[in-house]
Amino acid sequence: MEELLAYAILLYEGIVTEEEYQERLHDLFLEHPDDRTLLDLECETDIQKAVIYIRTQADYGSIGLHPETFGRALMEKLRDYYTRCTDLRRFGSKMYSLWESLPGDLQSMEPFWSLCYADDPLSWGDEVQTRSLYETMLSYYEEDVKG
Repeated sequence: MEELLAYAILLYEGIVTEEEYQERLHDLFLEHPDDRTLLDLECETDIQKAVIYIRTQADYGSIGLHPETFGRALMEKLRDYYTRCTDLRRFGSKMYSLWESLPGDLQSMEPFWSLCYADDPLSWGDEVQTRSLYETMLSYYEEDVKG
């Protein structure tokens, strides 16, 4: 469910498409065909209702959100978006908005906290520092595996 939460938030922010969300949902359902929640989401034709359902479950803790699983899924998609994004200021604005969309208990945890402030150096023209902060955030779980 953590991956679907990541995809739902990214979909809401316009970072992934509905097709990407549906594809991931379908893959997860094929991996876990007995999961009633995934079945219900597979049958839900209204994407807004599906996103609300996923977010509500995560926000109130009823799915037992695992931050690392969520973070890995989120950072994987954000790395792709970062690579494709040609405007660092626009990327920063999206990242702050994304941070605001996170469940409250995740907002103060790394690497998610970085979404809130990593573009601050742009205000004094320091693109290098901003890129360094984002790249550290995006590789947070990769370094964990290497370490």
